[in-house]
Amino acid sequence: MPVFPWDTLADVTAAARAHPDGIVDLSVGTPVDPVAPVIREALAAASSAPGYPTTHGTPALRESAVAALRRRYGITGVDPAAVLPVIGTKELIAWLPTLLGLGASDTVVVPELAYPTYEVGALLSGSAVVRADSLTQLGPSVLSGLGASGSSAPALLYINSPSNPTGKVLGVEHLRKVVEWARERGVLIASDECYLGLGWDAAPLSVLHPDVCGGDHTGLLAVHSLSKTSSLAGYRAGFVAGDPAVVAELLAVRKHAGMMVPTPIQAAMVAALDDDLHEQEQRARYQRRRDLLLPALQAAGFTVDHSEAGLYLWVTRGEPCRDTLAWLAQRGILVAPGEFYGPRGAQHVRVALTATDERIAAAVQRLGLPPAPRVIDVVEVH
Repeated sequence: MPVFPWDTLADVTAAARAHPDGIVDLSVGTPVDPVAPVIREALAAASSAPGYPTTHGTPALRESAVAALRRRYGITGVDPAAVLPVIGTKELIAWLPTLLGLGASDTVVVPELAYPTYEVGALLSGSAVVRADSLTQLGPSVLSGLGASGSSAPALLYINSPSNPTGKVLGVEHLRKVVEWARERGVLIASDECYLGLGWDAAPLSVLHPDVCGGDHTGLLAVHSLSKTSSLAGYRAGFVAGDPAVVAELLAVRKHAGMMVPTPIQAAMVAALDDDLHEQEQRARYQRRRDLLLPALQAAGFTVDHSEAGLYLWVTRGEPCRDTLAWLAQRGILVAPGEFYGPRGAQHVRVALTATDERIAAAVQRLGLPPAPRVIDVVEVH
């Protein structure tokens, strides 16, 4: 397995922590805002749950997920039986190739700039990995010799719109072409849609949206998280929906493996999915922080690329990303180097919007200042 990326940031983390006014940590998309009372109350009300939870999720949870997908994102035609709660979407992504029975004879395609867990999941299953952002990059010459079976078609194709790390949104025509390409070759699409509700300069669409798939969910999985939109990262609350046959296969394996979302968490998910007000309020918080941070980065000489949606700004100073990390750490700001997400990120850094209003304001102020003075211990000599 590769080194866990964030373990390589010890030096810049220490430098940022040494700032006289403390660190502004924009390196990880960890929610910092309080969980809405309606969710906490539902969790507490369901806390007396001595029995085992159901792997498939309660009927109420699956029906709430279907209703929220329709209401919030225009996704229609989802069968409640084709919804499956997961113990946080990172868990599902990391184990999906294994749950599907993929192995050394299979190939998994991930975006060129991508959430590292896509590749990790493929490695856990023993599958080969190909990075590609364009279907033209997936010709036989690329796939041959990488473990793909006789047809050279990959077994699994990940897409991510809005993207982590870039915030790029795939348009409807692009998504249609991907779905058509995959169906012609019998390739399963797993669409990571954890940031679908956070469109700023573009309107993201789900792979399950009728404008994309024509209402046919065959060969399609959409992965949804409540970590960002409802600040439930600590609850490990997510779900996958789509092709009923594939979801049924995942359910069968997960039953054997004991992959169950706790009953109180399922109740909290129902409350979160049924209540749009808290989700809209959280979106407004991120919008406010983005509106402050983006122009401050531009004024400090950064170029902001993509970043039309999601919780991150994808920025560059036209230099190696580790140099940019050091420049920001001198000002007490910690971000993630673009190289974490693939070779094409070598000159970018990812800046998260997940900090308090006070910390975002501190970052904005520091971006317009020279580096903070170093603290030097003074020793009196007698």
